[in-house]
Amino acid sequence: METHYYEVNLGWQYDRLGQLSSTSLTDTIDVATPPEFPKGMAGVWSPEHLLVAAVSGCFMTTFLAIAENFQLEFEDFDCKAVGKLEKTDKGLQITEIELLPKLLLRHESDTNKAGKVLLKAEKACLITNSICAKVTMQPTIRVADKDYD
Repeated sequence: METHYYEVNLGWQYDRLGQLSSTSLTDTIDVATPPEFPKGMAGVWSPEHLLVAAVSGCFMTTFLAIAENFQLEFEDFDCKAVGKLEKTDKGLQITEIELLPKLLLRHESDTNKAGKVLLKAEKACLITNSICAKVTMQPTIRVADKDYD
């Protein structure tokens, strides 16, 4: 496999606000200290949000690739992710991220396959494998009007 690099530029705007950009992307993202901290800004993505989003986004893209390989047919996928920030002996850290994917299948016969694909995606996510926070998953798989937890 080749080595890949992902360049991100950050420019300070004012107070505790910066703007993320990349020469390979068209959109920019404002980033700031979260409101729980002194001089934090409500309504702006924080580094903490971006870390949790990176895990969730990687999990989704990994799931989609594995689902395609397994020919898993589904109608919908979404994933809530919750990161836990706490004080540790190393200082403040995101210690846990819980993924709460919801998957709507087309066929009830794919329920077991869906569970396996979700577990494979959780284990293969490169962002999860690159951080020290514990990442767990609590999926919900639905078919028509039936729920499987």
